Amino acid sequence: MEPIRQRPRDIPTRAILRTVGIIVLVALGLYLVYVLRRPIGWVFIAGFIAIALSGPVNSLGRRVPRGLAIAVVYIAMIALPFTVAALIVPPLLSEAAKLVDNLPTYAGDVQRFVEGNERLRDLDEDYQVAQKLQDRAEQLPAKLGDAAQVLGNVGLGLVNSIFALITILILSVFMVSSGPGWARALIRLQPPERAIRMNRALHEMAAAVGNYVAGAIVQAVVAGLLSYIVLKLIGMPFALPLAMVVLVFDLVPLVGATIAAVLVGLVTVFYNFPTASIIWLIWSIVYQQVENTLIQPQIQKRAVAVHPFVVLVAVLFGSTLFGVVGALLAIPVAASAQIAFKEWWAWRNDHTVVGLTDVDSATTNLPVRRSTELATESAVAD
Repeated sequence: MEPIRQRPRDIPTRAILRTVGIIVLVALGLYLVYVLRRPIGWVFIAGFIAIALSGPVNSLGRRVPRGLAIAVVYIAMIALPFTVAALIVPPLLSEAAKLVDNLPTYAGDVQRFVEGNERLRDLDEDYQVAQKLQDRAEQLPAKLGDAAQVLGNVGLGLVNSIFALITILILSVFMVSSGPGWARALIRLQPPERAIRMNRALHEMAAAVGNYVAGAIVQAVVAGLLSYIVLKLIGMPFALPLAMVVLVFDLVPLVGATIAAVLVGLVTVFYNFPTASIIWLIWSIVYQQVENTLIQPQIQKRAVAVHPFVVLVAVLFGSTLFGVVGALLAIPVAASAQIAFKEWWAWRNDHTVVGLTDVDSATTNLPVRRSTELATESAVAD
């Protein structure tokens, strides 16, 4: 006897159309996100700034009207970079001008050093390295006039950056002023149990972002203070502006400290080479390793309650995917994802426990229900 073969089930046309429609909508959504990636990035940055400043705004808002508190906090935030620039830019510009003026003298010193060493003198006779260096140094001051043309080409990009910055600040102001109301309206639309969980998660996320910003500032202040001490010990002039450079760049994860170390190292070359340069190089390498593997993970672990391994992985992934902005937002995003997952896991466990309780109750009452059904059937038969 041949086995009976089952006919394949026909897939309904409606299911096929629904699947195709979902795929098309997902593709259109991804394309729309790609097209709007820049303004979406601005919105994310504005949200990050708004959440970071909500703590100071709320603290000040207990003493003064909220609108005045927002204005004071944002004015202070905008004034801070100008204050730092006023400390850093003038001495750096004056020292850069002196450096350009003294470059021919430095090149002459290099040429005399080469002529005093037999091996270097033989190499110089073959390749004329010292003479070419001297010629370039003498031509450099005359070429500084071309910098105006370069700055003119950069002008459009600078205008676009200023427009983006103003747009982000305006968006963040709206979020700080109206964000709590939007969140409360969204929570009121949810069932009571979900509303409680959402409210708790949002508060924890806001606290995590605020703590992250505070931790980053503490880390940058530590780096700037220790750098100032080292620069004073090796006798570097303008130690305070150079330490401020380290402090500002240290706010950028991973690459910021390296950029600051290179800039300060270039300055040490022209003041006390090689002693100051070697000391600064050793200090920078040691401190960056300590900061990346110990200080930053520990500070952010206490600030956002994220494991140091997750902090490092989040920063690496964020910087690789989205550059500096991704590195800045990686840790608060990781903390927010951890909080959301924790709330979801608690909700899932609660529902699992409720489901098991219902099953146990049904199993326990099964004999009672069966005897009741038999009694009812007997009564009906009679």
